[in-house]
Amino acid sequence: MSDEDPYLWLEDVSGEEALAWVRERNAETVAALTGSPRFKVLEREVREVLDDDGRIPWVARRGPHLYDFWQDADHVRGVWRRTTLEEYRTERPAWEVVLDLDALAEAEGEKWAWAGAAVLAPEFRHALVMLSRDGADACVVREFELETLEFVEDGFAVAEAKTRVGWIDRDRIWIGTDFGEGSMSGSGYPLQVRRWRRGTPLAEAEKVYEGRPSDMTASGWHDDTPGFERDFVHRQIDFWKQELFLLSEDEGSGPLKIDVPDDASAHVHRDWLTVTTKSPWLGHPEGTLLAFGFEAFLAGDREAEVLFTPDERTALAGYSWTRSHLILSTRADVSSRMELLTPGPDGWRRVPLPGVPPLSTASVTCTDPDAGDEYFHHVTGFLQPSTLYRGTAGGDSESLKQEPGLFDTEGLAVRQYFATSADGTRVPYFVVGREDSPGPGPTLLYGYGGFEISMVPGYSAVTGRAWLARGGTYVVAGIRGGHEYGPAWHKAALGANRVRAYEDFAAVARDLVARDITTPAQLGIEGGSNGGLLMGAMLTRDPELFGAVVAHVPLLDMLRFHKLLAGASWIAEYGDPDDPADRTHLARISPYHQVRTDGPPYPPLLLLTSTRDDRVHPGHARKMAARLREHGHPVFFHEHLGGGHSGATDHGQTAFNEALVHTFLWERLTPQR
Repeated sequence: MSDEDPYLWLEDVSGEEALAWVRERNAETVAALTGSPRFKVLEREVREVLDDDGRIPWVARRGPHLYDFWQDADHVRGVWRRTTLEEYRTERPAWEVVLDLDALAEAEGEKWAWAGAAVLAPEFRHALVMLSRDGADACVVREFELETLEFVEDGFAVAEAKTRVGWIDRDRIWIGTDFGEGSMSGSGYPLQVRRWRRGTPLAEAEKVYEGRPSDMTASGWHDDTPGFERDFVHRQIDFWKQELFLLSEDEGSGPLKIDVPDDASAHVHRDWLTVTTKSPWLGHPEGTLLAFGFEAFLAGDREAEVLFTPDERTALAGYSWTRSHLILSTRADVSSRMELLTPGPDGWRRVPLPGVPPLSTASVTCTDPDAGDEYFHHVTGFLQPSTLYRGTAGGDSESLKQEPGLFDTEGLAVRQYFATSADGTRVPYFVVGREDSPGPGPTLLYGYGGFEISMVPGYSAVTGRAWLARGGTYVVAGIRGGHEYGPAWHKAALGANRVRAYEDFAAVARDLVARDITTPAQLGIEGGSNGGLLMGAMLTRDPELFGAVVAHVPLLDMLRFHKLLAGASWIAEYGDPDDPADRTHLARISPYHQVRTDGPPYPPLLLLTSTRDDRVHPGHARKMAARLREHGHPVFFHEHLGGGHSGATDHGQTAFNEALVHTFLWERLTPQR
């Protein structure tokens, strides 16, 4: 393997020569895949699904209003809007448009994409609106008035950067942004935490904390819970290590570190400190959720209430506070369970939350822990459209919204199987397809395998229309590197052990063939970002197992990923290419460096990326396509000039991408059709 890289010039994101190459590859792919009637039908059907007005508006409560960001055929860039609970309960709520991004983009000549908003409690009159140019992670920040529905003249405003911002009070905010040399980490995130007062220059904002140059990022935030007002600073050392500090009101006192392990996550709510462990601590195993009295903990007390203890098949999925209760979400063999926990003088009382069927996913979408015990949660499954519920902890719940069934599920079933990996590990996967399938058929296998992200059941009308309704079988693999079985499942594929994730995925592929669900020639695979790295690894490690490969916004050059955009932040996940101890295993798992011409032929590959992706550099996909072309391997490449890491900022782009993917898959996995 040579250290020389003949395609380094393709890393020049907006360079004239590189973009000319991109346009040539785009034209080839468009000509090859979009001319058939199949493509046009798929694009139209996917767009219908995306624009369907029966979709659930996913709301967040801000005082008396429920806010939602919505895109459809009439609102391509989208509208930030609000309504009341009474209106939301109706079949067709009346919405008040707060901010129209289509109108704003036209007025300002910018391709604005929504990046969120921070609203100041308890009046909920003022917001810090974040706007992204064409889907990038970097955004601009502008203050917005929620009564006049106008941007505030001479209000808080921050130029484009990967900014972290939050309210302290009406005239002060926490801010982390690009203050010049040394203020941003090697990953491009803020290292300085400043307190900025209205009417003063941003450059003169008070510096409260600064992370080390080697850190990933730092941020500050204000807890505005009445009676519990306090400020915190969070230091992110790397992707998996962090520190939390309580700021004192005494000017002479420095930040007080909350004394939990660096790999644990800590959260403070009113009187309580909750800690999720990632390694054994205080006699409790990794993956445990503990609760302490916050003031007692600061005084040195380490007696904890154990809210969840994992076992070999059950893991913590998350938790959310209401004012007086905690909603606990767990997963048993990747299927959800939910409980309501209530602290009291005799310990914590727990009752199950009903309405979560087997092989489904349930999660809390919204609470307002300062105001009361209201919560919103949703339940979904592969063939079960999402249902949104609203409840009051300790009281009744109601079904608020149900997503329409947007594809025909008659005759379809969901099954769960377990494959055996190379080292004997039991790997879960879901199969969605015809109950009475006569034999092997076209199958799409999806995976990720990293960063503690679990692959769980969920309703996708796009997959349903474009794949299942046309006779395909859909498979989701819960390989190591994710969080399907807690921290140990993730750690098993960290660093030099990354190959465990790839062995797991290959084991699932072989198990599908052994069960007569598919054949290698009929098996397509798909993944994005870290899942795109997984796709590259499968292409170069086990090409004989697959008939087609799709990789979205992928990492592929594992010897230079740390030098490209946010890549340095992932060293804790993969290893450091500049460390000789890590470089050897990174070279072995780097698809860009493992392309070869001997051995089994590679299946066709479709690479999709975005010029505006400022997280995973588009150079990964560009260089991989160039190297594969050089060696005569079949590869299609398409790069949207916008879209960011998601690959699309509007439904039109998404429909094009999905039609491209599914046309590619159907034509290669079922050439006779």
